[in-house]
Order: sequence, then C-alpha cells, then structure tokens
Amino acid sequence: MIEFIDYRRVTLEPTIIVDRSRGEKLEIDLDITFPRVPCFLLSLDVMDISGERQNDITHDMAKHRLSASGEELEVTRSGQLKGEAERAAQNRDPNYCGSCYGAQAPESGCCNSCDDVRKAYSESGWQFPNPSTIEQCVEENWAENMAQQNTEGCRIVGQVKVNKVVGNLQFTHGNVFTRGHTDLLPYLRDGNVHHDFGHIINKFRFTGEMPGQLYHRSQIQKKEDETRKELGIHDPLQGVRSHAENDGSNIMYQYFVKVVSTAFVYLNGQNINTNQYSATEYERDLKHGNLPTKDQHGHVTTHYTNAIPGVFINYEISPMKVVHTETRQSFAHFVTSTCAIVGGVLTVASLIDAAIFNSRKRLMGEKESYGALSGKMM
Repeated sequence: MIEFIDYRRVTLEPTIIVDRSRGEKLEIDLDITFPRVPCFLLSLDVMDISGERQNDITHDMAKHRLSASGEELEVTRSGQLKGEAERAAQNRDPNYCGSCYGAQAPESGCCNSCDDVRKAYSESGWQFPNPSTIEQCVEENWAENMAQQNTEGCRIVGQVKVNKVVGNLQFTHGNVFTRGHTDLLPYLRDGNVHHDFGHIINKFRFTGEMPGQLYHRSQIQKKEDETRKELGIHDPLQGVRSHAENDGSNIMYQYFVKVVSTAFVYLNGQNINTNQYSATEYERDLKHGNLPTKDQHGHVTTHYTNAIPGVFINYEISPMKVVHTETRQSFAHFVTSTCAIVGGVLTVASLIDAAIFNSRKRLMGEKESYGALSGKMM
C-alpha cells in the first residue's frame, strides 16, 4: 500500500541552469495604492539599460481615483474631465484647430483639448504652464477640476511589458508636471495640500509571457498560483506599506529587485515560464538635495546623482534559471519494488517457518528420548 502511494505521489525536483533565453519580455503585474497622489499627477515610466524608455504608460493600465478616506470614487465622477472636454468641443466651430502654443503638435496638427496641449508639452519635454493661460483649459474648467481632485489618492492597476534587461519603473509626477526635476506647478505646489508618495503595494509580480486568450491566461495563472503555494514561493513586495511619519513630500522610495527566471514543467507536458524575485528597500529624504548628510554615528554620506520624489523599482535579471520539474516513479520501478517486497516477505516467511519447524522437531525429539529413558528405569 505504501509503495503504491509513493508510486502515485508527484514531486517537484528543482534544477539550476544558465538562462539562455533571448529577446524575451517580462510582464509585470502590479496593483499599487497612493493615498496622497491624485491620478492626474501620477505617471508611470519605464527605462532600461538599452536606452528604451516608455513614458506615462496607459496601455493595459488603469487608474482609479480614491477619496481622501481611501474609498474608490464612482465612474461618473472620474469621467468629469472627459465630459467637460466633450461639452467644450460641442460649442466650438467644426473647423476649429486649437493652438499647441509652440509645443510639438500631434499628427492632426491641432490641440483641441487641454489634454492635447498637456500631451504636446510632454512630448516636447516642457513644463505645463498655468492653465489659466491656455484657452482650451479655461473652456474646460480644467484648473477648477484639478483643484477639486487635489486631495484625492490614486490606485494604479495593470500590466506592463519590459525588456528582459536591467531597468526600472518610476512612479513620479511625470515630465509634464515638473521643471528641473523638482518643482510642481505653482498653483498646485503653493496650496495647502502636500502630496507624497507613501504607498501600499497590493500586488507586484514578474510573470512570463502568456497566451493572449483570457481563458487560457486564467487557467495558467491558477495552476501557477497552486505551484507557487506548494513550493512556498511568494512575492516579497506584496503587502508592503511605506509612509513617512511627517511631511513626506520630499521622500524618494527605492526598491532593488533581483529577478530569477523560473519554469514549471508538468507531467502532462505543460510548461509555465514565470519569475521569482528578492527585494530590498531604501528611503531617501531629498529635503537637503545632494548635500552631504551625517547619521547618528557620524558617518557622512554624499549623493552624486540628482533625484526626485517618487517610487522607483530597480530590477536586475539573474543569469541563472530555476526549473521545477514534476516527477513520479516509473511503472517499472513500481513493479520492481513490489516484487522485491513480495520476495522479501516470502523469504522472511520461509525463514520463520523453518525456525518453527526445527524448534518443533527438536522439542518432539527430546520428548521421545525422555519417554524411552523412563521405560528402562521401570
């Protein structure tokens, strides 16, 4: 019975090999909450060592506006800006072509909404000016709507694909709202509300490329989660909460992540390519810029690179790959072991039988000898 249970038991055997994959993409599945950064200020950028940069990623990424108490706002309210832009467009001349105010114009050559002007400034690497000087923004009441959202938070959820090389994710105010990498727009910066990048990481995982069909993705994800749980693999950043005790508007949060390619090979021939990682975190107060700082032990630290407030996740790819392969005893091994057990049982049984037989024979012989001796004495 025990041998049959062992035969049916499936185990995962780990091996380490050199990762020889080329041209693969990493898919990052994330869900992060920023309680004190409104969605219109939050930007996700990706930059890697190859020089490729993705600015203000919106594809496969959703931003959910949060109230000051952390509750998700209704969709009708989150669509307020879009509604204002549509209303302003309806009141304009059909042939209207808005100015981009010297910034790089889109393919149409016109900036017909405040958002178009913002994007044009972003493409040109310029700071977005006071919206009261932009005709499109005035018509859409953009500044008033932004002021209403100034106390909100934001939850960003989605997936982003990156090259499988050293790189980093940057959650910042975005180029369109910065000047010299430090100052927010004056009408936001000079208010009573202070934004900081304190955050809660609800989910952060490096996954492999999966089939595009939703059904297949969900099935693969379920199987992967079961295997991860069995092996005790977890995402170390999941559940992390980082907040400054006082004014955290000048805090730069950094995470340094080491990514290891991982594969699960199942008995049915299915292979799942994913990743696991380790992480360390570091916080830096930018209040004093790059000036040398001294800790309580008298150690002086100098920072040689410019920095901005935000959350930066720096990832590095390991050259090794861990492969977990499902294994089970072969039928031949099961038969051989069973026969060996049966043979062993028979051998032991024969030895016991022989011992009992010899003992009985010896006892019977002693009784016969005792009987013959008693007859002679009579």
